[in-house]
Amino acid sequence: MVRIGGRDDEMVTRLEGSEEELELAAWEALAGVHDPEIPPLSITDLGIVERVRLSDGAVDVDLLPTFAGCPALDVIREDVTAAIEAVLPGRTARVRFVYAPPWTSDRITPEGREALTRYGLTPPARGPSTPVIPLASLRRVEGAAACPFCGGLDTVLESAFGPTLCRSTHYCRACRNPFEAFKPKAAR
Repeated sequence: MVRIGGRDDEMVTRLEGSEEELELAAWEALAGVHDPEIPPLSITDLGIVERVRLSDGAVDVDLLPTFAGCPALDVIREDVTAAIEAVLPGRTARVRFVYAPPWTSDRITPEGREALTRYGLTPPARGPSTPVIPLASLRRVEGAAACPFCGGLDTVLESAFGPTLCRSTHYCRACRNPFEAFKPKAAR
C-alpha cells in the first residue's frame, strides 16, 4: 500500500503491485462475495466468475448466471462492485453477465459442494445430466437426490419447482426430512 493523499488524520491508499498481484487481490475479494440465496456459498465456489481483467482505472468482471432469470443478479452485481472497489480503490468495477460459455453445475468447486450440503441443499451430480427435469406432477422421480441430512438415497422428487429457479424440493423416506437440491445444469 502506498499513501496517495488525504489529511493527516485520513489515510488514503491504493494497492500497488504487479498486474498478477492486483488480479489475485480481485479474485480474493470475489471469494468473499456470497450468493444471496445460499449465503455459505461464495460466487467463486459456485463457479459463476468467468473472467477478471484489469485495465487502467477499471476491473472488468464477467459473471455467468446460473439461470437467465435469477432474481439475485442485481444483488450479486452490487456485492461484486463493492468488494472489488474496496480492495482496489481508485479502480471502477465493471460487472457484466455473460452467457458464453454457459454456466453448468460442473463448475461448482468441491468446497462449494460441501457448502451446499452443509446448508441443507443436495449438490447436483457431476457429469452428464438430463437438461430438463421431469415434471413431478406427472410422476414421482425416485432416488433423484441424496439426502443432505442422512445421506440416504431413498428419496423422492416432490416438485421440480423449488423456492428459486435453481432448486427443486425432495423428501427423504429414511429420515423423513424434506430438503432442497440444486438443479443440475449441463452444457447442451
